[in-house]
Amino acid sequence: MIKGNCNVVKEIIYPEGAESDIRSVVVGDNTLSVLEIWGAEYQEQDALLIKPENEQLLRAVCDRERVSMAVIGSISGSGKITLVDSKAIAEAAANRLPAPNPAVDLDLEKVLGDMPRKRFEFTRQQPLCEPLELAAGVTVMDALRRVLHLPSVSSKRFLTTKVDRCVTGLVAQQQTVGPLQLSLSDVAVIAQSYTGLTGGACAIGEQPVKGLLNPKAMARLAVGEALTNLVWAKVSALEDVKASGNWMYAAKLGGEGACMYDAAVALRDAMIDLKIAIDGGKDSLSMAAQAGGELVKAPGDLVISVYAPCPDITKTVTPDLKLGDKGAILFIDLAKGKRRLGGSALAQVFDQISDDCPDLEDVGKAFSAVQCLLDKKLISAGHDISDGGIVVALLEMAFSGSCGLKVSLEASEKVQLKGRPLFEVLFAEELGLLLEVDQHKQEEVIAELAAAGVSCAVIGHVTASRVIDISVSGHECIRASMPELRDVWEETSFMLERLQRLDSCVEAEQLGMKGREVPSWKLSFMPTKTSDKFLSCTLKPKVAIIREEGSNGDREMSGVVHAAGFEPWDISMSDLLSNIVNLQDFRGVVFVGGFSYADVLDSGKGWAATIRFNESLLHQFQEFYKCSDTFSLGVCNGWVPGNVGSELEV
Repeated sequence: MIKGNCNVVKEIIYPEGAESDIRSVVVGDNTLSVLEIWGAEYQEQDALLIKPENEQLLRAVCDRERVSMAVIGSISGSGKITLVDSKAIAEAAANRLPAPNPAVDLDLEKVLGDMPRKRFEFTRQQPLCEPLELAAGVTVMDALRRVLHLPSVSSKRFLTTKVDRCVTGLVAQQQTVGPLQLSLSDVAVIAQSYTGLTGGACAIGEQPVKGLLNPKAMARLAVGEALTNLVWAKVSALEDVKASGNWMYAAKLGGEGACMYDAAVALRDAMIDLKIAIDGGKDSLSMAAQAGGELVKAPGDLVISVYAPCPDITKTVTPDLKLGDKGAILFIDLAKGKRRLGGSALAQVFDQISDDCPDLEDVGKAFSAVQCLLDKKLISAGHDISDGGIVVALLEMAFSGSCGLKVSLEASEKVQLKGRPLFEVLFAEELGLLLEVDQHKQEEVIAELAAAGVSCAVIGHVTASRVIDISVSGHECIRASMPELRDVWEETSFMLERLQRLDSCVEAEQLGMKGREVPSWKLSFMPTKTSDKFLSCTLKPKVAIIREEGSNGDREMSGVVHAAGFEPWDISMSDLLSNIVNLQDFRGVVFVGGFSYADVLDSGKGWAATIRFNESLLHQFQEFYKCSDTFSLGVCNGWVPGNVGSELEV
């Protein structure tokens, strides 16, 4: 719930109106005033409208899930929101005083109906733009090292190693890719079920620094980046793509409101051209703070999150190069030869913004063409060109594939930087796509793209030597060890990691990365599916999938148990404590993992205590473990009650 009861309740009852008792709202502090309860903003509640006859059903569900529920009012048909205070009414009656007026008695049409539009007046301010100036002694390698250290470009290991990236068991593509699990995934994919191949894909795009130069281009580039990330998962159609837009602007400050308006108009036009649409989002329009006489203002930003249905989640490619010496690298240029450095990582690491920034040129045809290649499984790896330019995109593909590259790029006639085209070619953040394909199929891929009206060029090939060799117009500008460059790319992440972990642990991991090799993936057994005679059996052994408040591994475990030939039953601890079910009906019990009791310290012990200190339930487990033909399993937080259960005195 955002903006409190005062906002959510009146919206959900519009236009009918309702009467609500403020004292029906569940609070943790009974001294809170009516105003505090009604206006408090918090996100731990939802408001629902239900039919009166369904109240008991909803209450039963809430009781089973240990969720607090309160009926706070009823639809009145008055067209008003009337808020009464039953406590104040009772106190007045006890003192033989007249009942107080309602705390709120508001005509909904006056606040939610056909309201007069507000008028805002903004002024535009022209940004101070200067061409990028690089000192005469700066080399490509100097610039590359700086760019690889930039947080927006460098490894995100410090984030991805501290989260569970596969909760639910339905995650088909998570944040990390390749044999070394580097945080370089462009797109997220999730399956709809444990047995089918359909699902959904989502991706994100944002370019805040570009907005300092051109808010319109920033909005269009955010869409372009999101789509060039999403393209690597096969979706039903470009027209099926929907988006969420999150706006962050200091809108009340001079020039910012106009920038946001320009960005919104540009976003609308770009989405109309692409035939995609926004269906939600949020905004934060106070992105400035004043302290010590200084005003700190965040750059205006628009984060576009796109999502679409996936007919086949297996038709997804990742950036990690996979073909070794047999791989060819293809480049799809979506900028028509332009190489603009405005708002780039290169400019940023030299404390500049530059002048002319990239823009969205043409992404629709390329999106559809690459989708066709995915459908035919002609691409083994793919990556978008974004922060850091094409050189960083190429390196990231090599880093995640733990291999080398030999690439030759050409400077077009549109590239001019005072006689230094190398930087424009390598670091311009123009939209583009990089593909790894089998060398024997590269002509087929080029022909497929050409038939769709998309031009591409073969710019190099993969090598197993783990050496990066990149030249521009015949001039070799980068020749270095891939592991050494990868270490540079990882350095910033490890520095941030030291702020949240022991130095000794970080140092050990950093040293391990330097010599880490691709795992051999040799299994000591041959995986086989469960025999059909067990899966088709009508009477299967029942297994209780036991979950506690906050557990989220139950559906995944049910899928595992079902695939093994058992009959999974969803059992909450409430079911056991209220004697709705009995363990004597089951041959197995599984205590699932995932954030029981919000994953607070010793939450597993708390779960175990609900068994140990309930005499009836304790007896059930004692009897269960006496049997020689039963089994139990505990995972994550569920290991504690599972382990304790196996040690119960019988």
